[in-house]
Amino acid sequence: MREDLSRFTKPTRTLILTKRQRNLVTVISLLIFDTLAIGAAFLLAYIIRFIWLPYGSLYTLNMYSSLVRIVIPIWLAIFAGFQLYNQHFLFGGLSEYSRAFNAVTFGTVVVIGLVFFMRDEDIISRGWLLISWFLAVFFVIGERFFIRRIIYYLHSQGHFLSPTLVVGANNEGRAITEQFRNWGTSGLNIIGFIDEFLSPGNKVDNNYFILGGLQDLDRIVEENEIEEIIIAPTSLTRDQLLCIFQDYSTSPDVKLRLSSGLFEILTTGLRIKEIAFVPLIELKEGRISGLEAFIKFLLDYGLTIPVLVLTLPILLIISIAIKIDSPGPIIFHRRVLGLNGIQFNAFKFRTMCLEANDILNEHPDLQAELAENFKLKDDPRVTRVGAFLRKWSLDELPQLINVIFGQMSLVGPRMISPPEMEKYGDWGMNLLTVRPGITGMWQVSGRSDISYEDRVRLDMYYIRNWTVWLDIFLLYKTPLAVIQKKGAY
Repeated sequence: MREDLSRFTKPTRTLILTKRQRNLVTVISLLIFDTLAIGAAFLLAYIIRFIWLPYGSLYTLNMYSSLVRIVIPIWLAIFAGFQLYNQHFLFGGLSEYSRAFNAVTFGTVVVIGLVFFMRDEDIISRGWLLISWFLAVFFVIGERFFIRRIIYYLHSQGHFLSPTLVVGANNEGRAITEQFRNWGTSGLNIIGFIDEFLSPGNKVDNNYFILGGLQDLDRIVEENEIEEIIIAPTSLTRDQLLCIFQDYSTSPDVKLRLSSGLFEILTTGLRIKEIAFVPLIELKEGRISGLEAFIKFLLDYGLTIPVLVLTLPILLIISIAIKIDSPGPIIFHRRVLGLNGIQFNAFKFRTMCLEANDILNEHPDLQAELAENFKLKDDPRVTRVGAFLRKWSLDELPQLINVIFGQMSLVGPRMISPPEMEKYGDWGMNLLTVRPGITGMWQVSGRSDISYEDRVRLDMYYIRNWTVWLDIFLLYKTPLAVIQKKGAY
C-alpha cells in the first residue's frame, strides 16, 4: 500500500497560473513595456533635438512618427532575435541588460541601413538618431530593471513560483536548497527532496521532507506538477544520473538543472566544447585582460579619484575621532595577497585598541573562532569609534589609496592574508588572478554573517563570471548593503 506523502510537500502560495500562462503574461508585458520605452525614447529625442536645441527640422513630428511606427515592430523583432523574450535569459544575471544594449545598438544600425537604401539620407537627423539610441538604451534597460524588481517582489511574496524538486539530500543538495531559501527572488518553490539513502518522511534541515527515492520520481513529479528538477550530482551514481537524463532531458514540461558542484556554482562560469564528438566542460578563463582590463581600470580610477576628493573632510573627522577615542596610530595596515600573489599593505582606519593581542590571549574561545572565520562577531578588542566605523564600513575608506596605487580594485574578491590561503585550498591560485576589491559579492550577500565556505564560493563566482555590468551592479548594491548593516562587525 503506497503511503500518502502529500502532507510532507511544501505548500505553494503562487497565483493559479500554469507555466505557459506565466510565460505568456511575461512576454506580453515585456512587449508592451518595450514598445512604450522605444516610443518614449524616439519622442523625447525629437523634443530634445528640434524643440529644446536651436536647430530646425526639414520634417515634422508626423513624419518622424510615421518612421517610428515602422521601426518599432522591426526593433521588437530584433529584440526577439537577441533572446530578450526567451525565459532562459530573463530576470536573472546581467546578460539580459547586455543583450538589451546590443539589441538597441543593432536596431539603430538597421534604421541607418533603411535610410541608406531609401536613398534619402536627409530623412532623419543624425543628432536625433544618436539621442534616440542613448535614450532607448536607458529606457529599455530601465524598464526591464523595473519589471525585474516587480517579479522579484512577487517571488518574495510567494507568487509566480515554479514547483521544484531537489534530487539529493547530501551536503551539496542541502547547501543548494539553503541558498534558494535565503534568496527569496529565485522564483523556485522547493517542494522537497528525492533521496536514495533517507526514508520518506524524514525532515531535512527543519524545512523540507524526503518525498521518496528515485523509483518515486515520476509519480512525485506528476502529483506535484513539478516544473524544475535540480540535481546534486554528488548524491547519485553515474547510471542514476543517466537514467534521470534519459527521462527528463527532452521533457517540454520539466526543466532539468544540474549543480556543477559545491564551489563551481552556476553554469555561466563554464563552457561546453566538443572534441571528437565528446562534449567536455571546461572552466572559462578567470583573468581580466585586454579591453576588459582597460574598462575596469577606467571604472576604478574614474570613481575612486572623485570619491577620495569628496570624502577628504570625512576622512579628517574620522582621524580626529580615532585619536580622541583611544591612543595609537590612525591607520592600521596588514599584509595581504594581491594580483599574482604579490603581497602589499592594505590600509584601514584603526578600529581596535593597542592591547588587542593581550585581550585575545585572555580568551581562548575567541582565538578558536578567529582561527576558524578570521572574524569575531562580538570582538572585545574593538573601540567605540571602531565599532561605529565597522558598522558603516567607514574603516575601509583608506583602501581607496590602495586602488590609486593599483593594488586593489573598487570591486573584486575579498582580500585575504597569506594564512587564509589554506582556506581556499585548490582554488587559491584562481583567487590571485584578479585584484582584491573594497566591495564585492561577499559585501552585498551578508558580509561577516555568511560562512567562510560561502565567501570562497562567492569569490570564485565573481572571478569566473566577471563583466563590467557585474561590477556596476555590485557598486549599486553596496550602499544598500551598508545601510542595512547586515553582517557589519
